[in-house]
Amino acid sequence: MKQAMKSFREWLDKVRLPLTIFVIADQLSDDAFNNWLSELIDEHPQVTIGCHGLNHRSWSAWDEDTEGFSAALFEAIQIIHTFAGDSFRPWFRAPAGYIAPWMAPIIAEVGFELDSSINPSWLTRSKTGRWKNWHSVRKAIADSGLVEMEWLTHRGLPTCGPALSIPFLRGNARRAWKKLGPAVIQPEAEKTVYWHILDHARKGGKWHPPLQIQDL
Repeated sequence: MKQAMKSFREWLDKVRLPLTIFVIADQLSDDAFNNWLSELIDEHPQVTIGCHGLNHRSWSAWDEDTEGFSAALFEAIQIIHTFAGDSFRPWFRAPAGYIAPWMAPIIAEVGFELDSSINPSWLTRSKTGRWKNWHSVRKAIADSGLVEMEWLTHRGLPTCGPALSIPFLRGNARRAWKKLGPAVIQPEAEKTVYWHILDHARKGGKWHPPLQIQDL
């Protein structure tokens, strides 16, 4: 992780892209990570901070627990907002993309305005819980008044996160990313692409996301 944090910072210092880091609130209890992220957002005003949960619990993989989920989100949003200040955005991404319809109204009730959890591939339908379809999640998100930024897919397959490295998926993922235009800020985006900071430790710290970046 230390190598990834170092390499990510070096890459960001070079490209200075607008992007959002979705943070697990519990990570901020680690002094090394807390200090690294605090310095990063001080020196990169184009970077915003969203919420990836209190911890990495995949809520839709378990029995419905509205009280537990609400309490965890409320605590997470307080921790991250207090830490990030003006860099905070009320945006949520469910850990591992596990999101079920019952979660949507809770996400809205605690104060989030945007969700970025839907990975609309047939390979990931089980992440929606017993519903096992993304249509139900989309409807719940819309009914809750949330803005949804779905993950980019290509030919019905995932293209983000682990898909960038899994042998069966990475070629398809990279082709999809190369068809995107240059990086844009969130209000102009149609889909969202994401990767993990930990990915920057790959290839001896030389890995970077396959984005189209002018003058890079």
